[in-house]
Amino acid sequence: MHTLIPPANALDHATGAEQATIELVEYGDFQCPYCREAFFIVKEIQHQLGDKLRFIFRNFPLSEAHEYAMDAALAAEAAALQQQFWPMHDALYNRQSDLDEALLVILATELGLDLQKFSDDMDSPRLLSKVEADFESGVRSGVNGTPTFYVNGKRYDGDYQNLASFLAR
Repeated sequence: MHTLIPPANALDHATGAEQATIELVEYGDFQCPYCREAFFIVKEIQHQLGDKLRFIFRNFPLSEAHEYAMDAALAAEAAALQQQFWPMHDALYNRQSDLDEALLVILATELGLDLQKFSDDMDSPRLLSKVEADFESGVRSGVNGTPTFYVNGKRYDGDYQNLASFLAR
């Protein structure tokens, strides 16, 4: 049984009630079509479970397979520095079919980000380190593809399309 290493912590991007009874962690890649499918499933689960769910996203860009995965992860982290991680997260999945470097600037503009700061942060070694730390934690946790989910610290090995019924138990 694979467990989440490290456990969810203050460095993670989290949404939902802190005292939630269910903690759902996703290792995802913003260019992965399966992650996009899972994005809509997670949204439905969030709607169904409300305050019972705390959702955490960790970056796991599969750069060899997806040309813009790393840039998209960096864009989400740069947006996070302007308190816009979740809006950027959602925008990246909603507009995944258009993903390229130009889209990242368009999304930053649409979210009202300071574009100079966004651009500077995209190039920041600190953000690259954050994405790499997420990736390494995924490797240590047994992630071998995206999306991979952990429920209350344990890897969920079922089909993510059945995640809602699993969590409803």
